[in-house]
Amino acid sequence: MSAGTHDTGSTDNWDWGAVADFMPHFWDGVLVTLQVLALGSLISFSLGLVWALAFRAPTRLVRWPVGLLTEFVRNTPLLVQLFFLFFVLPEWNIQFSAETTGTLAIGLHYSTYTAQVYRAGIDAVPVGQWEAAKALSLSYRRTWTAVILPQAVRRVVPALGNYVIAMLKDTPLLAGIGVLELLQRSRLEAAQTFQYTEALTVVGVAFILIAYPSSLLLRALERRLVR
Repeated sequence: MSAGTHDTGSTDNWDWGAVADFMPHFWDGVLVTLQVLALGSLISFSLGLVWALAFRAPTRLVRWPVGLLTEFVRNTPLLVQLFFLFFVLPEWNIQFSAETTGTLAIGLHYSTYTAQVYRAGIDAVPVGQWEAAKALSLSYRRTWTAVILPQAVRRVVPALGNYVIAMLKDTPLLAGIGVLELLQRSRLEAAQTFQYTEALTVVGVAFILIAYPSSLLLRALERRLVR
């Protein structure tokens, strides 16, 4: 057997050597996955709030286009949107790297879901809070920033946290446009060594180890906000 190769004659044996060889690529994939998740979450939370506020705009010229856009994005598959942004936009001289495209796609896609979460949180603020702000002669902007949004955000933190976990689990879709996240790294490694079990198992465990602590952190944040 040549140096640097592993015995693949038995499919029943777990090969720790294959795991060791994969780990440098694994950490590169973790970094890309977390970058996409962090930036995608930031985009989805920020843009979702914009959509939610637009839903309450006084004119239909704002509400209707936003409603049509969010419904279209929410009801089409994320993978289709990825392909559209990556393969179609360059025909209109709009081109980004695969990682940037994937981040924008995930952020845009999930912003349509977080918009509904914000919307529900805003609707759940008691009417008396609006009336109190009006009685105090607070400005429109001050009413939103000091009275309505702080209460609405506290109510929707758990739901927003669930979408962070959902985004994490959707990052493997970015492999479809060549982003070297965790799944793509494992596929490339396994294609070279023909040892799929080790690479894919490590990736599966990694997703659990990232998602579960994140869910615990979000629960702690929820309890803190409630207090």
